[in-house]
Amino acid sequence: MRKLKLIWDFYGPDANKIAAHHEKHLKDYIQLEKVGTNITGVENLSDIHALAFLVVHEDQMKRVRDALKPHRGQVYVD
Repeated sequence: MRKLKLIWDFYGPDANKIAAHHEKHLKDYIQLEKVGTNITGVENLSDIHALAFLVVHEDQMKRVRDALKPHRGQVYVD
């Protein structure tokens, strides 16, 4: 089954810290809602842009999207 990467973007001098904190909430959501994957992460794109992400199976995307409201998404490649 195809996996999708749901992404939250953060901007500013504290973007990395905020993204790392957001990832903690994503991990909590995984356990609470029993999401089928446990893939999360943080990527630093520049000094003022970072993102946090959660990977979900395609059939779970709408439920997770509606609950967590990511900024964007893309197909996840292992």
